[in-house]
Amino acid sequence: MMNSSRPLRFKQPSRLPSFGETGIENEQVLTLVFESISWDIHTICAVASVSRRFCAIARRVLWRSLCVHRAPGMAAALSGSDPSGRIDGGWQALAKLMFFCGGGESTRSPGHFASESRFSKTSGRFFLPKNCRGDLLYVSDPCEHEAVGGGGDEHLGVFRGVFREFMRSKTRQCLVRRQAELEEKVRCPYCGGRVWSMKAARLVPKSAARRLGSRDGGLEFYVCVNGHLHGTCWLIPLSSDEEERDFDGEEDDDSDDFLRG
Repeated sequence: MMNSSRPLRFKQPSRLPSFGETGIENEQVLTLVFESISWDIHTICAVASVSRRFCAIARRVLWRSLCVHRAPGMAAALSGSDPSGRIDGGWQALAKLMFFCGGGESTRSPGHFASESRFSKTSGRFFLPKNCRGDLLYVSDPCEHEAVGGGGDEHLGVFRGVFREFMRSKTRQCLVRRQAELEEKVRCPYCGGRVWSMKAARLVPKSAARRLGSRDGGLEFYVCVNGHLHGTCWLIPLSSDEEERDFDGEEDDDSDDFLRG
């Protein structure tokens, strides 16, 4: 089971003797292999744990290729302005964020691979204060977890997201201007970086709770120094009419990415 508080890391065996880039160790061969299996993240994790050489290839090629092939719109939006294709926090952390739900302490459920996830720029706008609406933020639909002792009526939604160029974002400028302090006990479950509590910084717009279908005061999320977002919310059961109605009349973007784990 993957630890939700750490980036994708693997126990590395001792260094294996090098016989040159032949066969499966050739990056082009590996790329063709993973293309044939639709860039299955479980297989990439297994390959990256085989040796230091494979781990290095995964860091250099495979994690980025996974993100580009499985979520092309999202990957292009996050890295489009950098000709080197680099992103804040690295492609390995983004790959984990795309496919891994961090779980929640309130549900005593550990982190797990998400069977499916949808990331939306439209949802992201509901998480931005009005003076930060120029930022680009992708946010996932919440992964539902049954609350321990809740009698089956209450569910905790666990969600995650990522900013484009967070270092240059208005959200970060706002946090700095407010002199918001970094949390001492909470770390980003995707890159291990330090985080700000958006609730403590008073930067959680009411529109975020409405978007997720959460009760007032039942939502909290954090943003790390690399722009990764993670949070939880208590979900309110909706009627069928409410489920069909769009919040604030906004339509979801056609470019949103739907991922299967």
